[in-house]
Amino acid sequence: MSLAPFDIDHTPPGPELIEIARRELRETPEVREAAIVELRRLLQLATDLHYRDDDDFLLIFLRPCHFYPDSALKMMRRIAEFKKHNYPLMHNLHPEDEKLSFVDHSVVNVLVNRDQKGRRILVVNCGKAWDPKAVTPEKMFRMLLMVQMISQLEVSTQINGVVIIMDFEGLSLKQVKALTPSFSKLLLTFIQEAIPLRLKEFHVIKQPFIFNMVWTLFKPFIGDKLRKRLEFHGSDMKKLHKYVDPAYLPKNYGGELPALDYGSREWYPCMEKYQDHIAKWNTYGFASGP
Repeated sequence: MSLAPFDIDHTPPGPELIEIARRELRETPEVREAAIVELRRLLQLATDLHYRDDDDFLLIFLRPCHFYPDSALKMMRRIAEFKKHNYPLMHNLHPEDEKLSFVDHSVVNVLVNRDQKGRRILVVNCGKAWDPKAVTPEKMFRMLLMVQMISQLEVSTQINGVVIIMDFEGLSLKQVKALTPSFSKLLLTFIQEAIPLRLKEFHVIKQPFIFNMVWTLFKPFIGDKLRKRLEFHGSDMKKLHKYVDPAYLPKNYGGELPALDYGSREWYPCMEKYQDHIAKWNTYGFASGP
């Protein structure tokens, strides 16, 4: 049965994906079972934290931490801290509240296909396609937050990771003013500390000269790990193709696939479909609340 293009993939991992998990994440049946048992034990001892402890849920944190339970628990604590420090933004997330941002604007998009390494590709349009008055930075953040929550449910994405493309085509002062130091810090802290997914690459494309103003804001908040994954391409799509094969990219990015004719509008029903998952995430973090 073919998958719906605007839905997540629940296909069980095949031999190739299992081998990638073994090679890159140390994942074997024995390591996986032992790590789940230990993380569950650590979580039970961490009485100030509230998270589910079933196997599938714990794997969301163990895979990006290469099955080291201590590291997975630290990630859970970082996410709880991030939620606490940004409570107004993260409290009571619901797809319906951001429906207009998804349906009427083309700020956030997920390519229906994966790249040559099986990675999900998230596209964030930060240039002329983004009207900060209609989709405030806070709304954009909440959209990104919900998209990554849904992505966690894909085992293939847990294993292969994600690629982020930030498209700054047509960037003007209107968008630059919206990318305040506080929002820049929020976004980059979220990306580096509070996402239980493997961020493999971060590409900045089609950035005009005015982007230097944005980079001045971003730079202080970028750690060494993200810096090693960050690439700037300008309008040279061939540079991007060194990382993402053009056979898996739309014409918008010099690829061989048809030009994009879909966006967050088409993905919104997926947000609604998994709203129970998002609602449960609203309850996780510190046991005492925000």
